[in-house]
Amino acid sequence: MKTRMRWSAGMISLALLVVTASGCGTMTGSAVGAGAGAAVGAGTGYGAGKGALIGVGVGAAAGAIYDITKHNK
Repeated sequence: MKTRMRWSAGMISLALLVVTASGCGTMTGSAVGAGAGAAVGAGTGYGAGKGALIGVGVGAAAGAIYDITKHNK
């Protein structure tokens, strides 16, 4: 079981590295938005989980818009 968990964690880490390195704005925006939303939610007392969920949505939308405008240039 530990080997499977270790292998899964390694594959997920590799996938995140590849997505970030490839410049996928949607995925990068989601990750940054989740982190920022969790921090703001925890700091304001609203809840880190709720803030992270909102941050993922906003970050993904911003990343997608960035990708579309960057691709059209």
